[in-house]
Amino acid sequence: MNYLWAFLVGGGLCLIGQLLIDLTKLSPARILVAYVVAGVALGGMGLYTPLVEFAGAGATVPLTGFGYLLADGVQKAVAERGLLGIFTGGFTAAAAGIAAVVMFALIVATLFKRGDKMT
Repeated sequence: MNYLWAFLVGGGLCLIGQLLIDLTKLSPARILVAYVVAGVALGGMGLYTPLVEFAGAGATVPLTGFGYLLADGVQKAVAERGLLGIFTGGFTAAAAGIAAVVMFALIVATLFKRGDKMT
């Protein structure tokens, strides 16, 4: 059942994003930012945590999950270190993911040649 709920919740979040692309004039970059900000806002208000507990990876893998991760990291850092945690908590929480993205980008950039697309 966990896999089904993860699929449905993650798919629902992706469906909303696809509908925003198809039915509005919002650019994908604006939708990306809106998803991350929504994750931060919902995570900061404590509304995203129940969804994460219910759907697992279906809620943490999409962009809203990244925003939730940032908000959760800031909340924990503020509880531990006070006001300084506002500036360090999000980076600490997301460090592993950001490092992985940079590493894989470097590997792909090294392995493949850049080429212009033929029109």
